[in-house]
Amino acid sequence: MEASSTSLKRLKFGKLKVVRRHLLQRYEHQPFISCLAGFYSCRWKRYQRRRTEPGKCCCKTRECVFFPLLVGAFCFSLVFLYMWGEAKNDYNNFDWYNYGNLGFWFLWSLVLLIVTSILFIYITLLLVLAMCLLAEGQQLYLHWSHKIGTFLVLGFSITALFILSVLWGDQWKTVRLSFQITAPYLHIGAITVMVLLSWPVALHAIRADKKVVQVIIVGPYLAILLFLFLIPLGMYSPCIREMGTLGPKPALIGHRGAPMLAPENTEMSFQKTIEHGGDGLETDVTISYDGVPFLMHDSTLRRTTNIKEVYPNDTAQNAALFSWDTLQELNAGTWFLKDKPFSCMGSLSRADQNQAMNQSIYKLSNFLRLADSQNKVVIFDLYRPPEKHPYRNSWINRTLEVILNESGIRPHLVLWLENDMRSFVQSVAPGFQQTMGSKAPVEDLLMDNIVKLNLAYTEMSSEDIRKYAEANITTNLYVVNEPWLFSLAWCSGAHSVTTNAVHTLKNLSQPLFLMTPQQYNIMWILTDLTSVLLISLIFALHWWRERSFSCCAHDGGPMLESGTYNKFRTELSDMPAVMA
Repeated sequence: MEASSTSLKRLKFGKLKVVRRHLLQRYEHQPFISCLAGFYSCRWKRYQRRRTEPGKCCCKTRECVFFPLLVGAFCFSLVFLYMWGEAKNDYNNFDWYNYGNLGFWFLWSLVLLIVTSILFIYITLLLVLAMCLLAEGQQLYLHWSHKIGTFLVLGFSITALFILSVLWGDQWKTVRLSFQITAPYLHIGAITVMVLLSWPVALHAIRADKKVVQVIIVGPYLAILLFLFLIPLGMYSPCIREMGTLGPKPALIGHRGAPMLAPENTEMSFQKTIEHGGDGLETDVTISYDGVPFLMHDSTLRRTTNIKEVYPNDTAQNAALFSWDTLQELNAGTWFLKDKPFSCMGSLSRADQNQAMNQSIYKLSNFLRLADSQNKVVIFDLYRPPEKHPYRNSWINRTLEVILNESGIRPHLVLWLENDMRSFVQSVAPGFQQTMGSKAPVEDLLMDNIVKLNLAYTEMSSEDIRKYAEANITTNLYVVNEPWLFSLAWCSGAHSVTTNAVHTLKNLSQPLFLMTPQQYNIMWILTDLTSVLLISLIFALHWWRERSFSCCAHDGGPMLESGTYNKFRTELSDMPAVMA
C-alpha cells in the first residue's frame, strides 16, 4: 500500500515538473511574441494581446480583409523587383529614354532599383511578422502606419508594372528569357518557402476542430506543393545539355566601342575594345552638312559633346546640319567623366581620365582604318540626313565612297546593314557581308545574299538560330551586357553578340548555369524528396505534440493554457496541491 502511494506521489511530482517546465517556457517565450507584435502592430505592452487557437479565426473581419492585401503587395513587389533586376541589361536604354524626355542625364534606373528593393524588404518583413504571429496563435492587428505603407507598396508596384508594360513592353520578353536560366533555382527557392510554411499550416490544420477547416487549410497548400513538384517536367533551358554539344563562344562586338570604359564612339572607346580582345566594332554613322561621315548615335550633339558651352543656341539642332570644321571644335569626352552613363562603371586611372577629356568626334574613315589595321569586323547603323540636307538623297553613295576609296578597309570586314539600295551596294561592293536587321524566311535571305542576321536579343530563339545556321546564315544579338544573358546566347548557338561589356564577357570561359540533364534531374528530384521528408516530419511532430497533450488531458492532469502572467502565477501557487 505504501509502495503504491509512493508511486502515485512520484507520478504526480513528474507531472508537476512537466507542467512547471511548460509554464516557464511559455513565460520566457513572451518577450519574443511581444517583440513580434510590437513591430507589427506597435503594441508593446506584453499582456494586452489575446491568443487564438490554431484553426480558428486569427483576427477581426477588417484584419482578415487586409491580410490578402498584404500578401498581394508582397507578390506584386516581388514580380516588379524580379523584372527590374533582370532589366539591368537595358538600364542604359532606360536612362537614355529619360534623358530625351527630361533634358538631363541621371541614373534613374539605379534609383528605381534601390527604391524597389527597399519597398520589397519592408513588405517582406511585415509578411514574415504576420506569419510568425499566426504560428504563435496571436491575433493580427496591423498598425495604421503599416497599412498606409502596404497601400504605398501595392500602388507603386502596380503603377510601375503598368507604365513599364506600356512604354517598355519588350522587357517582358527579357523576363521570359531569364526563366530559361533562373527557373531551376527559382524552383528550389519556392520549395524552400513551402517547407517553411508547412510549420504554421500543420499547426493550424492538426488543431482544427472540424474536418472542413482542415481541408480548407491543407488542400490549397498541397495543391501548390504538387504543382511545384511537377513543374520541372515542363522546364526548358538551352544551358541544360549533354556534354560536348556546346558550340563555340560567341564573338564580341564592341557596341560604340567600350562605352563603360571610355566615351562612346570615340577613338579611345574603340581602342579599349581592341585592348580587351573584342572581335569587332559597332558604331553609328551620320553625314555632316559638307559630306563628311562621322560617328554619332544621337540626333543632336547635346548629350555627348560640349556644344552647350561652345554653341549654346544650337543644342537642339540636328547633328547632320553642322559642318565638319564646326564638329571638330567640340569635345566628345568631358561628358563621360561628369555624367557617368553606366551605374557599374569602375574608376578610371589618371591617364585614362586625361585621355577621355581630350576626345573629339571621330570620322568614319579613321574608324575604318583602325578596324582594318587590327583585322576587326565593323557594323554600323547609317542615318539618313534630314530634309534640305545636301546629301539626303546621296547618303549611301557618299558612305560607299569613304569605305571603298578613302579608308582602304578590306571589304570582307564590313557587315553591311542598311537595307536601302542593297542591290546597288552588292554590285559596287560584292565583298561586303550582307546583313539583315530582322528575321525573314531562309529562302528570301538567300535570294538577297544575306550571310548574317543582326537581331535584338529579345528575339533570341535557339530553334531559329539553328535553322539559319543550317543555311550558313549566322546570327548576331544586340545589346548583350549581362553574363547570364551572354550565357543564354552562347547556349542558344549565337555566332556573335554586340555588347557594352567586352572587358567583362571576355573573361567567361563557359556559360553560367551550364549543366547536363542528369545533373538537373538529380538536383530537382533531391530537392523534392528532401522537402517531402521535412514537411512530413513537421506534420508528424505537430501530430505527436497534439496527441501527447490530448493524452495528458485524458489522464486528468493539468493542461497548459495560453494564459497571461497572472494565470501563470495562479498555477504556480496551486503546485503544492499536486503534492498533497
